[in-house]
Amino acid sequence: MDFTLHKYETLLYALKAYGFERLTLRHDVDKLPENSLRTARMEQALEIKGIYYFRAVPESWDETVIREIAAMGHEIGYHYESLTTCNGDVDAAYADFCRNLERLRELAPVRSICMHGSPRSPWDSRDIWKKYDYRALGIENEPYLDTDFSTTFYLTDTGRCWDGWKVSVRDKIPGFQEEWAARGWVFHTTDDLLDGLRRGILPKDLMITFHPQRWNSFGLRWCQEAMMQPVKNLVKSIKVREESRE
Repeated sequence: MDFTLHKYETLLYALKAYGFERLTLRHDVDKLPENSLRTARMEQALEIKGIYYFRAVPESWDETVIREIAAMGHEIGYHYESLTTCNGDVDAAYADFCRNLERLRELAPVRSICMHGSPRSPWDSRDIWKKYDYRALGIENEPYLDTDFSTTFYLTDTGRCWDGWKVSVRDKIPGFQEEWAARGWVFHTTDDLLDGLRRGILPKDLMITFHPQRWNSFGLRWCQEAMMQPVKNLVKSIKVREESRE
């Protein structure tokens, strides 16, 4: 069984043992913040630090959880989607972004931001930065914009698999995914990824994104995720095909 908390812990052990020169653990807290609290505690027990990006929506924003994760030594980031919530108005989106950033900074230091993909939205919130500069706000990093993907390999569990970039609208790195695939760095299940770690085939610089709501002990939530994700992937794949024809 994949995407269980036991499998998550097994993967953490494997990642820690691999000997990466640089390992960045991202966590996009799209919903179910209590799941993020569980993964943060597991990482703390293994002396692993990650960054947790919270959305400014009720299904993600839990101030008690944010403070507790920050107290463990993990970094807190802002998972912004302001261009979507402001219907494409860049100036309104920037004002919305600034308000939410200040609210989050009342709970924990924030030096990193990361775009929320909003796959059903026609807008990409990274476009805010075509007009404005997030560094002027004391932000040091936006991983999609500030990572050198010629040296950093990127993995994400989007789509509830490790090769879900094929149906992802925005959580992918165009121009590099095909190159990585040609090198054999393609994994579908977590067991495939664990096998790659055991064989030592991954590069030494890795950024990996987890969506903690996907990782559950076997039960109702695990079954809901397992049943609903194929439907979501189908919808996203249709959108990807439509955009590729435009």
